[in-house]
Amino acid sequence: MTKHKTPRWGWALTGSGHFLKESLALVRDLEDVDLFLSKAGAEVLRMYKQELEWPRSTRIYRDTSASSVPVGQFYYGVYHTLIVAPATSNAVAKFVCGISDDLVSNVFAQGGKCRVPAIVFACDTAPEMVTEAPKGMVKVYPRPIDLENRERLGRFAGATTVDSIAELREAIARRRVEIEA
Repeated sequence: MTKHKTPRWGWALTGSGHFLKESLALVRDLEDVDLFLSKAGAEVLRMYKQELEWPRSTRIYRDTSASSVPVGQFYYGVYHTLIVAPATSNAVAKFVCGISDDLVSNVFAQGGKCRVPAIVFACDTAPEMVTEAPKGMVKVYPRPIDLENRERLGRFAGATTVDSIAELREAIARRRVEIEA
């Protein structure tokens, strides 16, 4: 595998609004980011009325092809890290079951196959939660299978799972130190 001159951050957005605004703020703090936007992720950005103002070096890939063409970049050392934040229970379930049938699940699968470290901020992390919906805060009750999948993903080699925006921020900071070493 050939290494890319300036490896980039890969950041995948799924269809979750759970800490979406805070996650997007973290994206904006990074340079050299490629944003992988699922169809549901694009819908959620519109529903939550999020502006797409990114650093100039940001490239955006949308889920528009059956074969998820952009994932080929993982083979050539273009990415040093993949972040999936926020990650829906659907995305986490696909990751755990090895399903790669859309852009985000393909990015996760190919990143893993190429040993690119991943950080995943799953939405469903506790039996009872308060989260932001487009019209305000709501109470949700993740299903036992959602919590089990989050736990299973946490045992994947090369994947770091985080349960809060603070943990996501810390995981990114740790990864920055590893990259710069």
